[in-house]
Amino acid sequence: MLEGFELPPGWPRMSLDEATARLTAPGARFEMDDIVIRGVPTRIWKNAPPHLPFLTRLSRMHGKRIASILDDRRISYEAQFRAIAALAEALRGLGVGKGDRVAIAMANCPEWPVAFFAATALGAIAVPLNAWWTGAELEYGLADSGSKVLIADRSRWERILPHRAALPDLEHVVVAGGEGPTSLESLIGPPAAYGDLPDRDLPEAEIHPDDDATIFYTSGTTGNPKGALGTHRNLTTNILSVGFAIARAALRRGDEPAAPSPKVGLMVIPLFHVTACSASLMGSMAVGNTTIFMRRWDALEALEIIERERVNVTGGVPTIAWQILEHPERQRFDLSSLELISYGGAPSAPELVRRIHAEFGALPGNGWGMTETMATVTSHAGEDYLHRPDSTGPPVPVADLRIMSADGARELPVGEVGELWARGPQIVRGYWNKPDATAETFVDGWVRTGDLARLDEENFLYIVDRAKDIVIRGGENIYSIEVENVLFEHPAVIDAALIGLPHRTLGEEPAAVVQLAADAVATEEELKAWVRSRLAVFKTPVRIAFLPEPLPRNANGKILKKELRALFD
Repeated sequence: MLEGFELPPGWPRMSLDEATARLTAPGARFEMDDIVIRGVPTRIWKNAPPHLPFLTRLSRMHGKRIASILDDRRISYEAQFRAIAALAEALRGLGVGKGDRVAIAMANCPEWPVAFFAATALGAIAVPLNAWWTGAELEYGLADSGSKVLIADRSRWERILPHRAALPDLEHVVVAGGEGPTSLESLIGPPAAYGDLPDRDLPEAEIHPDDDATIFYTSGTTGNPKGALGTHRNLTTNILSVGFAIARAALRRGDEPAAPSPKVGLMVIPLFHVTACSASLMGSMAVGNTTIFMRRWDALEALEIIERERVNVTGGVPTIAWQILEHPERQRFDLSSLELISYGGAPSAPELVRRIHAEFGALPGNGWGMTETMATVTSHAGEDYLHRPDSTGPPVPVADLRIMSADGARELPVGEVGELWARGPQIVRGYWNKPDATAETFVDGWVRTGDLARLDEENFLYIVDRAKDIVIRGGENIYSIEVENVLFEHPAVIDAALIGLPHRTLGEEPAAVVQLAADAVATEEELKAWVRSRLAVFKTPVRIAFLPEPLPRNANGKILKKELRALFD
């Protein structure tokens, strides 16, 4: 529990089991059902939208409510639906059908969800490509997926153009906001005119919940990324999983769960990542949230947007929350509209949880998921998170977790650290065109995550480390998250990572890289003493390097530790 935080009197008013039983009772919004998916008995949300075209049609009910904002461009849900329907018809005219791959290579913008839902409306497989990739990396994603059509913005198309000849499967290229083989505007007009498009329905297509819908590429911190092949059910499962966590938190504190209501959200993580697309965009389409995009992340601009647009929800990865908290001009902005700052994709320090609640009055939120789980498997919010700030929460009711021995032969008891395995309707069905990797990672409906974790008596999950990120010093395991959390507790530190340095006799020794808050001062010896006073001596970093900017991360928020090792050469 966080120091100085007082739980509400009599909390929790309802146990986890009681809350789950009430919320999932027959006839309740979160009622479950048991079905068989690819030969595996699976619990599902009975009331989840069956597929993405259903969700797209549902979103039209929000009418004139604003779906997305970028700069001065405001697109209503009605206008967005008309653009999706028009682009779906245009893609069908280009020969796109069920199972064809349609790649999307764009920064966050209103055209992104239009492209995504237009492709999936036809039963095609949307392939969101990492907008940070180089031309060669984008070529890899296009070639590996065998994409038939590419929808790109001008910047990404300029990167891909020199590699065009190496992509024989790519039949059509559609470019938004710039010159290209075909301009997106020539097919559906500019975003400002979406509302003037003809009133039409989506093209008819036979689509089932477990049909393929997406290929999201893993973060690829080592080697080539793998394409995780997701289904319509994988994505729509997140809608109810997120809603369930919010309702459960209300019951636990003694409140009646409120009916879903539209919120204004500032999206600062890329849509080619499952956290943004699956865990956020799907729910926004269902409830009618307004999503604000930024052309690039800037903490001061984010503060201005939160005040001006009365943003209710933001987050993404812990670094974003830290930069907002630590910004020297934060106090001059009215941030009282914030209700929830949630994040995933990277470990978060307990100190961050306390400060979000204490300084914003907002509830912190966290969860665990990965590309292979299409985001949400566990969800942590409200008093439960404040009470267990080092946990990522219990699994949602349709998911199962277990902790396994390194060889995968036996399940470990409560409290022991082992490899985390997960199962549920959100687990993707494998890797695109990689049968060996699929067989190694996906076992009888379970995904072997590669995360080291433990479960407590109430089934709350604690991620200890990535298996490959453990520092083993003379046979002693040092879990990087443990040391990083201690560094985060230091008032001068706003970003931190622990890595292992080779040692001739010990094998490895721990070293840390940190970023200090603006105008803060801390020496290497001071931070070493800080860790030494709180953890076993062997866990103390032998060297600490300082960076003036945030630590390098991939698009999923994971620190690129391989790059940090160069600081100690």
